[in-house]
Formats: sequence, structure tokens, C-alpha cells
Amino acid sequence: MTVALMWEARAAQGRGAELLAWAQAQVLAPPPLRRETLRAPQDRVLVLTWWDADYDAELPELPEPAADLVTRAVHRWRFEAV
Repeated sequence: MTVALMWEARAAQGRGAELLAWAQAQVLAPPPLRRETLRAPQDRVLVLTWWDADYDAELPELPEPAADLVTRAVHRWRFEAV
């Protein structure tokens, strides 16, 4: 089964590039099958990872960034391929 994890955060004012660099530097062990990092207006960063695992499997996820780097808690979602 393929599971996709989504991690989305909004950077503090003017810190979008720093949040993007922070997210790209995070290492997941073991690594996912695929990983993509995207950005959007309002300094938002989205990281998608794909895993060959059961839906409820324990999988490594990106941590919360430092509180002063973001405007709110990270949003996280888990999906399964259909």
C-alpha cells in the first residue's frame, strides 16, 4: 500500500526562504520512496512524502520548526492511494 504524508507550515513574516531551507534540510530515516517540497504565497511550505507502508504504520515525519519561524502549528495529513 502507498501512504502519502503531507506537512504544511506558514512562515513568520519575511521568513519564507528560511522555513523552506529548514524543511529541505530535514533528514527522514529511513528515506521515503519519494519526497517533494513546494511553496505557496504567504510564505507557506508543503512537504509531501510517499511510503510503501500500511496506513497506520509508524513513519518518520518532519518535526515542528522553531516557534519563532512559523505563525502557527504545522498542519499534518495522512492519505492512502486508491
